[in-house]
Amino acid sequence: MNNLFVYCEVEEGVVAEVSLELLTKGRSLANQLSCQLEAVVIGSGLNGVEKQILPYGVDVLHIADDPRLEPFTTLPHASILNKLFSEEKPQIALMGATPIGRDLGPRVSSALHSGLTADCTSLEIGDHEDKKADKVYKDLLYQIRPAFGGNIIATIINPDCRPQMATVREGVMKKEIVNAAYQGKVNHLDISKYVSDLDFAVQIIERHTEKKKINIKGAPIVVSGGYGVGSRENFKLLYDLAAVLGAEVGASRAAVDAGYAEHDRQIGQTGITVRPKLYIACGISGQVQHRAGMEESAQIISINSDPEAPINSIADYVITGDIAEVIPKMIKYYKLNTK
Repeated sequence: MNNLFVYCEVEEGVVAEVSLELLTKGRSLANQLSCQLEAVVIGSGLNGVEKQILPYGVDVLHIADDPRLEPFTTLPHASILNKLFSEEKPQIALMGATPIGRDLGPRVSSALHSGLTADCTSLEIGDHEDKKADKVYKDLLYQIRPAFGGNIIATIINPDCRPQMATVREGVMKKEIVNAAYQGKVNHLDISKYVSDLDFAVQIIERHTEKKKINIKGAPIVVSGGYGVGSRENFKLLYDLAAVLGAEVGASRAAVDAGYAEHDRQIGQTGITVRPKLYIACGISGQVQHRAGMEESAQIISINSDPEAPINSIADYVITGDIAEVIPKMIKYYKLNTK
């Protein structure tokens, strides 16, 4: 009762990265609240899935395993969560801001009349004083996310309804195993008590999926370009630099909108979040929307013709100059030093 729940997405027996990130954050929040961390995983062929989840400090893992539950369809997953949350009454429930989380989260929060904050970039525990009602709320979930196009950072609270629900963007939180031998309880749910035949009215007859060809999130080095690169032809220089560094190529929204790069490479508030060991920003002004997706990189190099570009304020090294001149020199010197 009143524990913290994380809904874990699973595909072909593998738990999603964003779910593991949420388990890490959930463990930290649960410690602050002095409550248990619980997780729920729904799917098929889940034997051994606890080995992926319990090491993150999960005290109770609820497993709903049935051949009809994979691939994901909305109704049965929503019914299981609605019933489980009604029984367990968690104070907080977290999901990834993925296509599944964005589908499932609003349905569950609506059914439970709890409210939901979408696309959070940070979660904290704190108090709130309602001066009008002369009431102090203790240990609320601060649901923090950019708002108004990223021009402000909003902190949203849900004082009265439970669970406090939020979806969180992938990559904004670190994942960290608590203990590889962490001992948690595994609870296998009796599916017949949580779903009805009507929940399976929609069936997937045939499914085609395409694996991602670009893995920017997992790249140790990212060479990213903005509108300041100037053209699609100039953007090819970034691919040349990435090739010699063993890096991936990213882009700002302005560069994607200009047609310099495809949307899958977009980094920032409306793209993906990365934490590489080295981030090379080429022709990127560094507006808050882009910084939200890369500012936690271990080291940042900015290449920009504008010495006053906002990106320079968070960069470890700043190179002022035209990328058409700077990048070929970087490639040349890197090749010389690696021979």
